[in-house]
Amino acid sequence: MPGAAFPNAEIIAVGSEMLTPQKVDTNSLFLTEQLNALGVEVVRKCVVGDDRERLAATIRVALESARILILTGGLGPTEDDVTRDATAAAVGLTQVFHQEIADAIEERFRLRGRKMAEINKRQANIIDGADVLPNDRGTAPGQWLVHDGVQIMLLPGPPSELKPMFTAECLPRLEALLPPQVIRTRFYRVSGMPESELDALIAPVYTKYLNPVTTILAAAGDIQVHLRARCTTCEEADAILCQVGPAIESLLGDRIYSYNGDPLEVVIGRQLRALGGTLSVAESATGGMLGARITSVAGSSEYFDGGFITYATAAKTKLIGVDPALIQAHGVVSEEVAKAMATGARERTGSTYALSVTGVAGPDGGTEAAPAGTMVIGFASPDAAEARRIRLPGDRTLVRQFAVQAALDLLRRRLTAAAKSSTIGATS
Repeated sequence: MPGAAFPNAEIIAVGSEMLTPQKVDTNSLFLTEQLNALGVEVVRKCVVGDDRERLAATIRVALESARILILTGGLGPTEDDVTRDATAAAVGLTQVFHQEIADAIEERFRLRGRKMAEINKRQANIIDGADVLPNDRGTAPGQWLVHDGVQIMLLPGPPSELKPMFTAECLPRLEALLPPQVIRTRFYRVSGMPESELDALIAPVYTKYLNPVTTILAAAGDIQVHLRARCTTCEEADAILCQVGPAIESLLGDRIYSYNGDPLEVVIGRQLRALGGTLSVAESATGGMLGARITSVAGSSEYFDGGFITYATAAKTKLIGVDPALIQAHGVVSEEVAKAMATGARERTGSTYALSVTGVAGPDGGTEAAPAGTMVIGFASPDAAEARRIRLPGDRTLVRQFAVQAALDLLRRRLTAAAKSSTIGATS
């Protein structure tokens, strides 16, 4: 394929409906996964409404940099299906009517007991010189066009049509065209530090390299570090990752909780299974979010005994036995109450471990001692109970998400310590 040693791709999703809050472009996710598996980086994605001139201008810009360009959608029969017209205009070619395609579309309608509308013949217009990509799932054929060394694919919008067409028609062509190339990725998931602090720590390592490319993704209390190496062979890519990865791992230490992309709830599930332990929770401010994260993992019934949503103060006493005098003396947002909640949940369920969360999610309800964003996480084990007070940023939703992540990370660290202790005990 002409162009760069490692050709890049761009994806243009076509359709005004894709610009509404009701519609999500899932095709580009599928295509990105498929292209990455071939060693192709997707360097830009965009969505363009049903406007011929705007789409043609967008295509012209993409042709200046991409070696692979994929357009999805806009191949239907109506006037607002503009992909064929805009692409032809962008590359300066005409369209040719193919009677055999129109006949095949008409036969498809006949087999369904319907008469084809005259407007459906627009789908038989093929850009001059383009290859037709058969569509056995719908009436819109795809098209493959080469223009100034750029491989251009026009694919139907419905995923049920796009996916089989890309797999059957496009993948084999790309595999034959592309030079040897692979993309290998290392995933680190990190908890317990802000994004800016993490970047300041590891930037002196990763900024030395153009390959691999380092990407940092931040969510509520959870940071992902991706190292993507692009080479001609897996061995070369792995060798590059081995130059960078260990240095980053050494700097981040036990703040890395996953090396394969697994979220915290999967990691702690694996730990609990290994220890033969069980877990329960008692939640106030998070209102069930902690239990929901834990039970989102298939098979979590093996280690999760249950939980209590003790949102009201009285529920903390009635359901998990928190002493009213303790609440009176220290307040519901306190280390003492958080420990009592975890202990109570553990005693009520008979679980090995328990987590609790109490706090002020905001925006109202804060006090001088516990302003909005204050959360206290409790942990109870067979040996002891402890609590940790944290102050979290963001709105009510973010504060609660941060708190759940922090609770799961505290549990992960304690389970890691328990595993080490049991290993030491077994070998001593």
